[in-house]
Amino acid sequence: MGSNVKRMAVFMVIVMIAAVIGIVLYGNRESLRKQKEQAAMAGTEAGETEGMPEQAEQIGNDTRAFLADETFFDPDKLPYSSIEMYEGKGLSLLMTSVQRDLRIQVVDNSGKLVTGENFCVILNKQDEYTDEDQDGIIYIDHLRAGDYAVELKEIAGYIVPNAPAQITVKQSVEYVVIDDISLLIYTEDEVNAELEDLEANEAREDADKTEITKVQDGKTNAKFGIDVSKWNKEIDWDRVKEAGVEFAIIRVGYRGATTGALVEDPYFEKNMKGAASAGIPVGVYFFTQAVDAVEAVEEASMVITLCKDYQLDYPVFIDTEGLGGNGRADGLDIEARTNVCAAFCRTMEGAGYKAGVYSSRNWYNGMLDMSVLNDYIIWLAEYRDVPLYQGYYHMWQYTSGGQVDGIEGNVDFNLSYLRISDTREGEAQEGTYLLPEGEEGSESTDETGEDSEREDGSHEEGEGSDEEEDEELESDEDTE
Repeated sequence: MGSNVKRMAVFMVIVMIAAVIGIVLYGNRESLRKQKEQAAMAGTEAGETEGMPEQAEQIGNDTRAFLADETFFDPDKLPYSSIEMYEGKGLSLLMTSVQRDLRIQVVDNSGKLVTGENFCVILNKQDEYTDEDQDGIIYIDHLRAGDYAVELKEIAGYIVPNAPAQITVKQSVEYVVIDDISLLIYTEDEVNAELEDLEANEAREDADKTEITKVQDGKTNAKFGIDVSKWNKEIDWDRVKEAGVEFAIIRVGYRGATTGALVEDPYFEKNMKGAASAGIPVGVYFFTQAVDAVEAVEEASMVITLCKDYQLDYPVFIDTEGLGGNGRADGLDIEARTNVCAAFCRTMEGAGYKAGVYSSRNWYNGMLDMSVLNDYIIWLAEYRDVPLYQGYYHMWQYTSGGQVDGIEGNVDFNLSYLRISDTREGEAQEGTYLLPEGEEGSESTDETGEDSEREDGSHEEGEGSDEEEDEELESDEDTE
């Protein structure tokens, strides 16, 4: 009896479980049927479309429009709008105008000049100008001032701008920094330095036997300094500091004597960082071969661009000298050369720097109009114990034959009469230079021919005598 009851109970439980499963399957039968149909349909569509091109939606009512497309039957001949074919080869124009001129730079998507192509631009849909030397720059001068539309002609392999670029050609120089001047700056690896960087000897040729070649620090009221460039090669700036050097004027670069290229001095960055690390205050200079004010603004723009990350305690100088007839600027007349120097200085001062001119006594006397330049800092190069130069000057390069610990070979020695505030401790902005107010010097040159000192710290020479060789640097014995 007990066994039959147990078998009956198990049977009833099985029947109940089966009934529940049946009810669930019956309730979901419609949903399962739809899922099976959708899966079958998807498989059929995939089989039918496999290997078939995707159908594009028809645009317009003309079903024969493709016949007018010359690239339709030629897969290798695609329009310039094809990003796949010309990705990374888009072009754009960078344009600047200084004075009745236009410089057009053709750059790629990364902002680099595109060279090796015969680019052509059209001004105001009329005049065409070609990049004949294929350096990526088209320079046009003698333009009328006004607005211009500049269009770059199509060239195989590139995407050109689809609309003309607009530029205003200026009537006169505004002495402002040129945008993107960095595209015009070369390294010496990119030029023939032997033809571009020629050494000037104007001051050396004017020297006499009274030239002093020893360090003069501690003997005068002036500060003792050096000026350096690639010609001085590697410099141990800590040893230079220990040797008594109180300031350094470092060459930023030069304009090529032959081609006119703007070239950075290969030791500029190393010298700037080395002097700063040693705690030596610095200024900079640029050797010019500019032939007009436009090129002078370019040179100043290069200096400003390269010096923007450095602290300058001394002025920025334009170095103007002759190259024995081998320089592109050697033939300038007095007015043109003076305009170059003034344009450089005005551009530097407009950017917040104190600016000056470096040259020899002969050039100040015969190759420059000093009535125009005397408002700037004057750095005189004259190699004798007492300068013969009759004008005012603020710094004096008294020899190119000095020697100092830390520099192999000869180096230029200088005395600075400038009273310069340390801009790192004062309230001045970086890159500025100050002359403290309220410090007065003597008013004029006395009858004995000794120096007089102006309120701005400059000196004016009287009539020096070659017989005074035993009185070293007599011109520097003034007191403030």
